[in-house]
Amino acid sequence: MISLEQLQDGIVIPLDKPRQWTSFQAVNKVKAVVRNTYGLKKFKIGHAGTLDPLATGLLLVCIGKATKTIPQLQDGDKVYTGTMVLGATTACYDLERPVDHYYPYEHITRELLDETVRQFTGTIQQVPPMFSAVKIDGHRAYEYARLDDPTATIQPKTVNVYSFEITAFREGERLKVKGERCADANNTSHLSPFTSHLYQHPLGEVPPHLPQADFRIHCGKGTYIRSLARDLGLALGSGAFLSALRREKVGEYTINQSINLNEIQQFFESL
Repeated sequence: MISLEQLQDGIVIPLDKPRQWTSFQAVNKVKAVVRNTYGLKKFKIGHAGTLDPLATGLLLVCIGKATKTIPQLQDGDKVYTGTMVLGATTACYDLERPVDHYYPYEHITRELLDETVRQFTGTIQQVPPMFSAVKIDGHRAYEYARLDDPTATIQPKTVNVYSFEITAFREGERLKVKGERCADANNTSHLSPFTSHLYQHPLGEVPPHLPQADFRIHCGKGTYIRSLARDLGLALGSGAFLSALRREKVGEYTINQSINLNEIQQFFESL
């Protein structure tokens, strides 16, 4: 087991954060194990880059003197994979809120997707989501979003997207009405039940008639994948939001090096 002195000298733990855990909760889990294992009441601990609660994947937890490296770790490139739902939007651009609007989507093809994502590579301007920790006049943007304050706005920021690849495209399910496809995307009364749909969340299900696109994105620091989904939907003349997101890489760390939260105790014992 790693000694107390080695722990205080600093270690970086690559966690695989589970879905519906906040980054803060994941760090607290590690903190509790360290306290119980080493009898420490106070020590330095933090993480290098927040993951949204519904996102999974690589979360770097730094302990001891390794907390000094957090800014450098946050500056590292990131790789994300996930799924976007097309033809609808949510207020927060993912499944934390239910669908609020439907849009036409039958014109969207794999070819159109591949062509459109090219607009979002290179150095681009991006507006972060209102449901985010970005600060507006000293307050977090999500505080304004929860109050539904229409006067609060976030300024665009410059981000780098090195590659944006659509890895799969699945057309949505539609019922035929009198032998024809229903063209009204806002009329959902004709949809077949789909209770076993893959993407479920406490506020409801992703409507199964909507198409979905899997992606892989390599980007620089500060890039919001939720905003890329929103902007891609707009560029397609439709809407889009995230139904799944996984962080695969941060700097030199990869998801293959990560450990599960329930393996934290064994991790310290094996060092």
